Amino acid sequence: QVHLEESGGGSVQAGGSLRLFCAASGHTLNNYAMAWFRQAPGKEREFVAGINWRGDSTGYADSVRGRFSLARDNSKNTMYLQMNSLKPDDTAVYFCAARNSPFYDALPNAYTYWGQGTQLTVSS
Repeated sequence: QVHLEESGGGSVQAGGSLRLFCAASGHTLNNYAMAWFRQAPGKEREFVAGINWRGDSTGYADSVRGRFSLARDNSKNTMYLQMNSLKPDDTAVYFCAARNSPFYDALPNAYTYWGQGTQLTVSS
């Protein structure tokens, strides 16, 4: 089993930057594609960014492309999401997810393991 825990959320002014972290325990992440999803109040959980198990392929939602960047360090069992030029629309609970596959997926149902979420609030 894989346990995921997010950290790094908080409050930031619009235009600011923040970095979210996901740490895994239980197993190494070598064979797991990973992703970030977010969910705002009253909205469905949506894909933010994904990364394959090697960390050499990433994908981003149109809403964050060019502003967010995703990377992982399998030697440390960590993944981070660097968020720049933050907007109020980025406000949500952000979830780390993993699946036992080399390939990331934009559908939340594809992921087996989830963290508890970390809140990001972007104020105008």
